[in-house]
Amino acid sequence: MKDKIWSRWSKWTFRLVCSYFLLYIFLMFFSGLFETPFRWIGLEVLGISYEYDRSGFGSGDNTYAYITCFVNVVLAFFCFILWSLIDRKRPNYNTFYYWFKVVLRLFLIIFMFTYGFVKVFQIQFQSPSLIRLLQPIGEMSPMGLAWTYMGYSKGFGAFAGLMEIIGGILLIPRRTIALGSFIIMGVMTQVAMMNLFFDIPVKLFSIHLVLMAVVLFASDSKRFWYAFVRNSTTEIEPSYHPVKEKDYHYILFWVKLVGFIFVFSFALIFGYNTEKKRSPNNKANISEFYGIWETKRFIKNGDTILPLITNKEYWRYLILERKRRSVVKTMANQLERYYFNVDTATHKISMYSPEGDKDSLNISYEYDMKTLRLKGLLEDDSIEVLLTLKNLNNFPLKSRGFRWINERPYNR
Repeated sequence: MKDKIWSRWSKWTFRLVCSYFLLYIFLMFFSGLFETPFRWIGLEVLGISYEYDRSGFGSGDNTYAYITCFVNVVLAFFCFILWSLIDRKRPNYNTFYYWFKVVLRLFLIIFMFTYGFVKVFQIQFQSPSLIRLLQPIGEMSPMGLAWTYMGYSKGFGAFAGLMEIIGGILLIPRRTIALGSFIIMGVMTQVAMMNLFFDIPVKLFSIHLVLMAVVLFASDSKRFWYAFVRNSTTEIEPSYHPVKEKDYHYILFWVKLVGFIFVFSFALIFGYNTEKKRSPNNKANISEFYGIWETKRFIKNGDTILPLITNKEYWRYLILERKRRSVVKTMANQLERYYFNVDTATHKISMYSPEGDKDSLNISYEYDMKTLRLKGLLEDDSIEVLLTLKNLNNFPLKSRGFRWINERPYNR
């Protein structure tokens, strides 16, 4: 196979695809080093004159990412043309092709394991928070809706993550590259579609993962066709490998096996500990007065405030979920966040807004499981609030659970 002559179209396709994806992987990690020329290209070539941040504040589809993608495309075509001119007489790229696929496999394995384990252990998509339970669906962003949908069911999220992990595992042996890339194509296409239609800013990256899986599948599609469609392996050509020594393959096998066991074990331990640490059932994380507290009486500066729907002062709910944090939802549906440090010895609370000055034990409380009374000073205003604990089982999202038998659809 090493001496097999590639057609002109095969060599052109390989040069272009290889140039693009190797540049993509390089720029993914090092595009920040070229911020000055990239910003110049954005301004002078693409006409981008507005202010933007290179980091994107967590967004993978920010302006800088699209400028990088544009540069990626232009450089790939330049490399393709230059490569075709200076290396046009080469009969094939078997060895280069092999190592190019190794790079793509490693890249996909790393991210399939990363994305897979954070789903299996419910790190990426967490259970709907107490604030989400009170938020009307019309006020959610598309991304927020998707996160709530995925986070509601731990089993569904774990299944999606498990499929990503299986796809990554199957990319490790050369004989199962086609099957692994086929699974990744399906899983990541679903992810890419969710990113596109729920406005999740990882569109560029997820699409590139799909395309990398397509390249790997296309490189080994004959094996998939004969093994899974025609149920025959006699017509499959042996995979090309640049190293023929048996000792090399023996050592490589054990390196893969030991590396897989190490990475898999680390991911299991890290994922389990991280999920346990972030779990709402972890007493070290949850508030001393965990729950949604509904206001029954609210007195501010000596005046009883009426629960009018337009009243921005009246607390409709006090949401206590994470320790040292609180959220007030007013009658006007505004969310106000406060630090909420409880001193159980003195029955006092230090409550203050992130933008305000820190108050030291400025509010006293009385607590009896179902009722919470707060009295003190909050940002120069005296307050006296009576709250009762809301039953979370009144939310169908919390109480419905899984049922095998349903006499009729429960669609509310």
